[in-house]
Amino acid sequence: MLLVVGLGNVGAQYEGTYHNVGFSVADRLAERLGLTFRENAGVRAYEAEGNVGGKKIRILKPTTYMNLSGECVKSALSKYKPETKDVLIVLDEIDLPLGVTRLREKGSAGTHNGMRNITALCGELPRLRVGIGKPHPGEDLASYVLHKAGKEASALLASAAEKAAKGIEKYLADGDYESFSREMNTNA
Repeated sequence: MLLVVGLGNVGAQYEGTYHNVGFSVADRLAERLGLTFRENAGVRAYEAEGNVGGKKIRILKPTTYMNLSGECVKSALSKYKPETKDVLIVLDEIDLPLGVTRLREKGSAGTHNGMRNITALCGELPRLRVGIGKPHPGEDLASYVLHKAGKEASALLASAAEKAAKGIEKYLADGDYESFSREMNTNA
């Protein structure tokens, strides 16, 4: 089983914000696989599940809000018991240029409070970071990540979400982590 957790905040006011890139990837992946989200109160998330090539996939969008994402991930790990290598956290990253993707098996949570919470409660997990760029000098980080992306930025983020969803789908089908890693870590 592959457990994909796209990080974001629930609510219309957060749609289209930089901080909801993880939700965008989860939505795009579910759409590509023909899956529908439903609320799963037991793991505190919206969940879509299905099979690709005989392999089970669960896609989660936590309802805990970003800073408590670890509570959802901890519940899901306890309930579904995937191996660490079969978990993928998808999140926004200010230390990457807009639209750039990076796949890592582990690493620092940096300034990302959602990933910090996950690491504190669940330990190191593989993560797919999607670059959202940095705020302008003097701009508050929280204001930046919670603000809606403009037209050009939205297009780059949509392209990154599509690339990530395609890559995850291919990885699920063929199980080739090295190929998935190369694809996510190449930005043309």
